[in-house]
Amino acid sequence: MLSARSLFQEILDNDESFRLFCSIAASGEAQGGWENGRIAALVPASQRHLAPKIARHGADEDKHGRIFTALLRKRGLEPGEIPDDTDYTMILEGLGIGLAHEKLRRDEPLAEDDILAYLVHSRVTEQRASEEMRMLRKLFGDHPDLGRAVKMISNDEDNHLAYCHEELLRLTHSGHARRIRALLRESALAEISVYRDVSLAVMGRMARILGWSRPKLALLALGIHGRFVQERLGGWRRLTRLRQPERRDALGGGPAGAAPEFA
Repeated sequence: MLSARSLFQEILDNDESFRLFCSIAASGEAQGGWENGRIAALVPASQRHLAPKIARHGADEDKHGRIFTALLRKRGLEPGEIPDDTDYTMILEGLGIGLAHEKLRRDEPLAEDDILAYLVHSRVTEQRASEEMRMLRKLFGDHPDLGRAVKMISNDEDNHLAYCHEELLRLTHSGHARRIRALLRESALAEISVYRDVSLAVMGRMARILGWSRPKLALLALGIHGRFVQERLGGWRRLTRLRQPERRDALGGGPAGAAPEFA
């Protein structure tokens, strides 16, 4: 029977598919760590109070990248090259979602609108990350190695999402409501398309590594397309809603913790 658990178990049991999975995850987290670090350094004076929280966000992302790399090395594997069509972060950047790396490489303060774009991009992508990590936590929370990793990362992603809600609500109430609504809609609609395309690209590579039959791959592709249709018809709105989070000041509690050892 084809289920999320059996599918992920198959990927985890094979060294090459596990290498691809962890390499993609580690690369995305490392990119997020660098981006947040640069944004923290370039925050405009009007939003300077956000710098420690943005830096904490980046430190968490760096930690997640180290966790995925550690999981690989425990199995005697090294991170692999990331195919361009699986690079979720860079594809979104190419569509103008979030802040361009070119801008972040300059030593020039960001504008307040840049901070809105950053927070909106984070709110949308952290929703996806939170949902995916909760699924992995449900499936593999009791796994001897992966369990510790997914529990830690899942908790961090929930903190990141709470922080984005809280800060965007603050900025909404300070006069940026119309701009935030427009950015949220634009980002969410772009993200669901990119998520579909990246999911198809990853599944195609997993199929080649694991020798999946054409009917099996077709069924998985149908599920990915079906999810996109559901999101395009209205599911995307969950990525744009703002609500006061239960976790208040989620990134105000000090530096990120150390990555667990997987010796």
